[in-house]
Amino acid sequence: MAPAAAPTGAAPPTAAAPAASAVGPGAARAVAGHRLGPVALVVTGGLSVQFGSAVAVLLMPRAGALGVVTLRLVLAAAVLLIVCRPKVRGYGRADWGTIVAFGAAMAGMNILFYQAADRIPLGAAVTLEVLGPLILSVVASRRLMNLLWAGLALGGVVLLGGGGFDRLDPLGAAFALAAGAMWAAYIVFSARTGRRFPQADGLALAMAFGAVLSLPLGIAEAGDKLLVPSTIGLGLAVALMSSVLPYTLELLALRRLPAPTFAILMSLEPAIAAAAGFLVLSQALSGTDALAIALVIGASMGAVRTQSRRARAEAL
Repeated sequence: MAPAAAPTGAAPPTAAAPAASAVGPGAARAVAGHRLGPVALVVTGGLSVQFGSAVAVLLMPRAGALGVVTLRLVLAAAVLLIVCRPKVRGYGRADWGTIVAFGAAMAGMNILFYQAADRIPLGAAVTLEVLGPLILSVVASRRLMNLLWAGLALGGVVLLGGGGFDRLDPLGAAFALAAGAMWAAYIVFSARTGRRFPQADGLALAMAFGAVLSLPLGIAEAGDKLLVPSTIGLGLAVALMSSVLPYTLELLALRRLPAPTFAILMSLEPAIAAAAGFLVLSQALSGTDALAIALVIGASMGAVRTQSRRARAEAL
């Protein structure tokens, strides 16, 4: 990813190491904990987005896949714009280009994913989608250990498919793979947006742009069904769980977490999605699914440990 200006209030990335070195091992552990903080943000965001997606599947019979996407993005944009009240002056062409790319990636990822979730089980959809971040981690990483963890996670992803992807609806599977490509783009431009804009201002602006892109599609599919109060209420729940909370947490995490490590942590998503599908949608888990989940969790834990050790080494 191209370097960008640090957001207002962000600490210089190299400021912590000298201080830790001067104080001793206790400070080094504090720095490592500071580096691990983004991991907790990513995991919390993953839990929120996947359970929100399960609620969205329940909403699809009312508003259709595109209608749900529109409700999610429009309501999430409204919440973020009200809360953040982002400034629109003082930014250059490159900054606005990042916003446009981030918003387009966000809208494309959601539109394609919900088209997939409308045709194939949630766990399988996320399993295919997560290949995008996994490929990004392999391409972007320059460390052998990250390649190892990415390979282990990929094995879990394939196993979670149970060798049965050929039995899935082909169009649904294609939508999920395309959503994975957009997810990789989302990771790249989320990190750039977080570095160019303070707080969650860039996210709010990008969400608004994504909402504008999705609005004609949602109106064409759902029409006045989008105005039913109960549908709006469920749509707001989906927006908060699947967009506002997780995207904000991920944007904050990507300010301090390398993109390859973030992408490997995304391999937790199929496990979370399978659990959400089981608990909310009664989509059963097999023994093979459980083993696959263990593999992706092991890969993510390995990525976290690698990041922790790297943080300690830099602090010392």
